[in-house]
Amino acid sequence: MTRPLTVVQLLPALESGGVERSTLEINRALVEAGHRSLVISAGGRLVEQLVADGGRHVTLDIGRKSLATPFRIPALRRALQEVRPDIVHVRSRLPAWLAKTALSGWPGQAPKVVTTVHGLNSVGRYSAIMLEAHRVICVSGCVRQYLQQHYPQAARRDLRVIPRGFDPLLFSPRKADPAWRAKLDVEFPELAGRQLLLMPGRGTRLKGHDIALRLCAKLAEGDDNVGLLLAGVDQATRQPYLDELKALSRQLGIEDRVAFSVSRDDLPDAYAASDLVLQLSTKPEAFGRTALEALAMQRPVVGFAHGGVGDLLAALYPAGTVPVGDEQALLVKARKLLQAPTPVAAFEGYRVADMQQATLALYAELVDG
Repeated sequence: MTRPLTVVQLLPALESGGVERSTLEINRALVEAGHRSLVISAGGRLVEQLVADGGRHVTLDIGRKSLATPFRIPALRRALQEVRPDIVHVRSRLPAWLAKTALSGWPGQAPKVVTTVHGLNSVGRYSAIMLEAHRVICVSGCVRQYLQQHYPQAARRDLRVIPRGFDPLLFSPRKADPAWRAKLDVEFPELAGRQLLLMPGRGTRLKGHDIALRLCAKLAEGDDNVGLLLAGVDQATRQPYLDELKALSRQLGIEDRVAFSVSRDDLPDAYAASDLVLQLSTKPEAFGRTALEALAMQRPVVGFAHGGVGDLLAALYPAGTVPVGDEQALLVKARKLLQAPTPVAAFEGYRVADMQQATLALYAELVDG
């Protein structure tokens, strides 16, 4: 790259989540490489971190659908014209539509547009806007295949697979707290003295928490001394679903070996202390971050072979793959991995630094090319 770049990233907000995390990671990489980084969003609790890392933030609500949405286009155009970006990197569909109009009729050399497709979005014209870019980043091979399957125009686009990554400074077995499991047993006595099944994930039905509960019950029937930690479902906003799951655990007779927890900040330690990590989403996910993090902690993972999780397991841990929805095969595989875990082989290419390097190389390719 011959000169410093100005890169603007567009997304709805900076509150939490994988899209936001990737935005911060690219912001940090740009600043460290001597480039200028700007993010435009409605703001949120992660703005402070973005600015601390050396980026600049412009507050503009470009992600909320309302009658006022078209009136935000002039403000977005003014913000872009002020910084004259080399690259506009769009990470969500509504910001992509606003950016398309804001960049139309651009005086002089227009910025290059990059989009990242973070999810398996509903198919239609609204989602197709993410293909209207000079480069389209897919967070997994599953996402690229999905776009190619549903959009004829995908064949004419440059679709690049750049997986999201894990941070080895956080997810390293060497940094795990050896006393964490004892602390967990104090927090949840029902798990004490048992092999630990861990299922991290938000409290939604698509995550397959009911499947995890049935798996735990079947393992208990076979005298497997297991306990199950559902990390991420014990939240007031999801009380009806939580009540459902607790009722199912009582119905299955395993309420004395199941713990319900809020989303945890100590997930690296939780992975390290687990005997088996579950990824049982019934709907294919675009990437499968929790599966990657658990593998980075050298822990066995079992999951359904579809979506991004299927891609990750096929590449990094084939011993953990199970046909989608096959609960009998899941039981057999889980019992095998609990009794004789298949070691997790060392792997490359899925670190945050790999994602950052590949993304900045793509920017350079567009500008220099």
